[in-house]
Amino acid sequence: RESDLGLFCSFRNLVKMLIFANIMCFLCSAFIPGSSREVRASAEVSAQMLKKLKGKNEFTVLATVKQDRLNSGVILSVHQSDHRFLELESSGQRSEVRLHYRTKNQKDHTEVFPYSLADDQWHKISVAVSASHVILHVDCNRIYERVVEAPSMDIPEDTSFWLGQRNAAHGFFKGVMQDVEVLVMPQGYISQCPDLNRTCPTCNDFHGLVQKIMELQDILAKTSSKLSRAEEKMNGLDGCYCERTCSVKGVIYREDEGWTDGCKNCTCTNGTVHCEAISCPPPQCPAGTAPAYIKGACCKECQPFLVLQDRSMHRVVPSEPCPELSCPESEQIALSNRCCKVCRGHDFCSEGHGCLEHSDCVNLEAGDCCVCKDGFRPLRDDNAYCDDIDECAEGKHYCRENTMCVNTPGSFMCICHTGYIRIDDYSCTEHDECLSGLHNCDENALCFNMVGGHSCSCKPGYTGNGTVCKGKTLKFTSSPSPFPNAQMFLSMCFNLEGGYDCRCPHGHNCTGDCIHDNKVKHSGQIWVLDNDRCSVCSCQAGQVMCRRMVCDCDNPNADLFCCPECDPRLSSQCLHQNGLLTYGSGDTWVENCQQCQCLQGQVDCWPLPCPPVDCEFTVVPEGECCPRCVTDPCQADTIRNDITKTCTDEHNISRFSGSSWIKHGTECTLCQCKRGNICQPLIWQCLTHLKRQV
Repeated sequence: RESDLGLFCSFRNLVKMLIFANIMCFLCSAFIPGSSREVRASAEVSAQMLKKLKGKNEFTVLATVKQDRLNSGVILSVHQSDHRFLELESSGQRSEVRLHYRTKNQKDHTEVFPYSLADDQWHKISVAVSASHVILHVDCNRIYERVVEAPSMDIPEDTSFWLGQRNAAHGFFKGVMQDVEVLVMPQGYISQCPDLNRTCPTCNDFHGLVQKIMELQDILAKTSSKLSRAEEKMNGLDGCYCERTCSVKGVIYREDEGWTDGCKNCTCTNGTVHCEAISCPPPQCPAGTAPAYIKGACCKECQPFLVLQDRSMHRVVPSEPCPELSCPESEQIALSNRCCKVCRGHDFCSEGHGCLEHSDCVNLEAGDCCVCKDGFRPLRDDNAYCDDIDECAEGKHYCRENTMCVNTPGSFMCICHTGYIRIDDYSCTEHDECLSGLHNCDENALCFNMVGGHSCSCKPGYTGNGTVCKGKTLKFTSSPSPFPNAQMFLSMCFNLEGGYDCRCPHGHNCTGDCIHDNKVKHSGQIWVLDNDRCSVCSCQAGQVMCRRMVCDCDNPNADLFCCPECDPRLSSQCLHQNGLLTYGSGDTWVENCQQCQCLQGQVDCWPLPCPPVDCEFTVVPEGECCPRCVTDPCQADTIRNDITKTCTDEHNISRFSGSSWIKHGTECTLCQCKRGNICQPLIWQCLTHLKRQV
């Protein structure tokens, strides 16, 4: 098994070291802040593992772990400098399992699986990669199966294999792990869970298969009927031609029509305006001219200037007398470009200026200048033309949890996710379906608000699942109740776990009390949730209202677990990835297209959310994190390939969209078929080989 399947068999001593290191780190962290460890394979072991992984497209990472609660740590990391070629991470803060890797075009990619391993319980975990297929198993149960962009195992020779950490300073796994392996084989998870390798289905499997086939037959029949109706409607549209136009500043532009807008070239594409900044080449001006801006033009143009013919000076008499000034002579100033004096504080902008789109004119002591408005950057050096800053793409926004950043001209907006309502301009909270009445609970049921939804529970005296409740036959009594809160005429007393409740005959609450977790909470009572110590609930006129705890850092008794931003301890601070900056507990920042947060001395990072793009061709521009739409498929990083759109190569052979081939007679020209277009970028490996030969 060591020679055929496992890369980490020689790594078992490191596993034992990590168990010891975690115990030592846990014991020391309470007394010596900043404890560190360095558990990684030797250079010889790393070289052997890299050799087996080189160019492979099928492998599996397996481990058995017991991770401390809320810890965010790395299980295995194949790391070099700032590049993660393969990393398996478990985030207890966000209840996620993350697989980091590099794609074939050497771009970083993170696949996120919502699942919590950090619960202080033993778990078996395996992540199997087969080309562009990824399967996550936890405790021998298939949790997720996804099609992703294929990983690349072209890893440099000097790459290190780290266990239980990303490097010497970050990603420390806290807990215990054992049996960490990397198997270069298909379906490697079978070695961890042999029962998954079944060739014959059981009777239960066969029954489920028959049931699925019957369901698929029903779906196929319904789909065929819908397709027939859709085909009839499509036949009536054959003679129609629909063209999507663009409306800009009251002007209508047709498809593919272009125009110049200030310092941008714009095009109307499928009803959407696409603009790019004009690139101005340096003007080559002949003698007697100099580059200068002229009205209506974005780039500098060569303009003639006056040359002094002799050294004599002549007094120029103005054609009109200078206007009389309303300010004292001490407040009058002479300007080099004017014959007449002006008062100090003169409004030069009112005389006309060249500040155009998104630019404001500002008066100075001896003239005026242009300044870009807030949220815009200059397109040329005199700030006359300015372009919008995309705060969302550049990470210059303040949108918090449960929101999505949307760029607007000069600013941005934080849009609440579905199911959440706004708190302020930058944050949203869970939508309370119970309070708003947008729930499906029976009229004889209690509604309990939950994260992302709600639950229903039948009221005492009724049975059912909460959405449908049926009443029991009960006897009403008018005799006084022995309980102090049940002294209401014709009311009924119900025994509950931990208390009682009073109900009127028609089912309504007579006292204003609430029922929460099958326990009575009196009107006005405030309590902390048992399963979430950071949430506070209160009973208000029979309604249970819950919210996150408000943090008051001036209160010395503030719960640091719920309010990490109030934690002043040095041991709770975090070191930035560059090793130069320090963050306090609760601080957040953006690094390499990831949102990072410091929580009680631990750094946790996750990919920045990107707004969806509805287009065929997308590209992630350099310096940005989210994809943008492009019209040229050859410039695109991601394409929705259509196999019906083929390309014809130099030998008249049809190539499917998405395929690639080496051009005949060349060594370094890689041709690719993208949606019927033949694209020919150079292969980097060939360029590198030629440079070495030179």
